[in-house]
Amino acid sequence: MMIDFTKRQKEIMTILSKHEPITAEQIAEMLGVSKGTLRSDLAVLVMTGQIEAKPKVGYYLSKNMQKQKQQDIWNQTFVKDIQGVAITVKGTTTVNDAVISLFLEDVGTLIVVNEHNELEGIVSRKDLLKVTLGNAQATSMPVQLVMTKQPKIYTIEAEKTVFEAAQMMVYYEVDSLPVVKPVENSQALKVIGRITKTNIVKALIEMGSEA
Repeated sequence: MMIDFTKRQKEIMTILSKHEPITAEQIAEMLGVSKGTLRSDLAVLVMTGQIEAKPKVGYYLSKNMQKQKQQDIWNQTFVKDIQGVAITVKGTTTVNDAVISLFLEDVGTLIVVNEHNELEGIVSRKDLLKVTLGNAQATSMPVQLVMTKQPKIYTIEAEKTVFEAAQMMVYYEVDSLPVVKPVENSQALKVIGRITKTNIVKALIEMGSEA
């Protein structure tokens, strides 16, 4: 059964999410009420498992609530909020130039697009390494001959959540996803960005520092 907490009880949990651990006196001061006034509210929150208390330490959110709070943040943060710029090349780009782009941009993969910036493929360091080892002439090959082509590419849309992006990366064992937008009246996908594991980790650190 869902518990309908009062406005003040919800305010207490909000305070704890930002300032835990915190004493009853400090909570009362922030709310502009007496410590005695909060006694019943704190008791309800403790008994329902929303918060916990330790002598000489104070009140803090229960571990389950902290986990829920973190999940809520990821479900309310969208790919478009943290995505980076897509590093793209054309299918006619040579393997040699693609290798140079990888190192200059310090990325693990390049997104291959056509003249309309529509997704055609993905080429990774591993792809380029395989084709160049023991084959000096491979450097002049176009990347379209060695790239992974549509529809075998995992993509995500900007309106999806960061949680969904992270799930996809773990499930498909990839380090990044092209962020795409469907082209109207077409099966083509326009590349509008890129989201990586690094983007997600940086966002997690920033959110933790703001908590």
